[in-house]
Amino acid sequence: MAEDYYSIDEDEDEDEVEQVRKALENQTLTLAVAKIQDYCEQLDHVDLNIAITGESGSGKSTFVNAFLGLGDEDEGAAPTGVVETTMEPTVYPHPKYPQVKVWDLPGIGTPNFKADEYLQKVEFQRYDFFIIIASERFKVSSLKLATEIQGMKKRFYFVRSKIDSDLDAEKRKKGFDKDKTLSLIRQDCIKGLQESGVPSPAVFLVSSFNLQLYDFPQLEETMERELPKHNDETIADRCIKSQLLTSSCDFVENYF
Repeated sequence: MAEDYYSIDEDEDEDEVEQVRKALENQTLTLAVAKIQDYCEQLDHVDLNIAITGESGSGKSTFVNAFLGLGDEDEGAAPTGVVETTMEPTVYPHPKYPQVKVWDLPGIGTPNFKADEYLQKVEFQRYDFFIIIASERFKVSSLKLATEIQGMKKRFYFVRSKIDSDLDAEKRKKGFDKDKTLSLIRQDCIKGLQESGVPSPAVFLVSSFNLQLYDFPQLEETMERELPKHNDETIADRCIKSQLLTSSCDFVENYF
């Protein structure tokens, strides 16, 4: 179930910075310091916003439910179906980490969310970390998303979903080799991401319906291990601004 959340987004960051700048320009040091103090106190309540993105039909909502430990029909689960079901960014609380919010984004490349309008419509820049879901071969849409995330200097995991379907299709061929097929799929994803400028992409092969198969357990372990790091990076980015502003205040205090 979606819920309200607390976060300091890019616009709020800029508003805080602008208010302090004006205070400094007017030489009202006390006001500037008060603004910085308030900003730093807000950092204690910063949420880590994880966006689940990718093409419509790739299994994003099913992945969200699996990631949250929910079945598709459980209360509070993200809606799933054979047609487009996610029509707006929807937030779900992480059951283990209260300050982690998981966002189920609409799929890129649909009539409602065309590729050239997608980033603006879903406010792509507001999220701190991303998981790109793809259910078929590495496509232009995945490249677009990965490139945009790289440009924002943020991080992401790449999840290749519906692996069961790929293996079932390959089983019909003579000489089927499960491990070889999985390796080919993984290397295709890695190659596509490296060509988009990601030197060491984190790629996971999953089935959202049988979570003990393939890479889902490793994905969970990786997230559990790295979530604190991602949150620290989010807070650190915002702290840099407050530190710069504090230095400016120190300069003004010493100068005047």
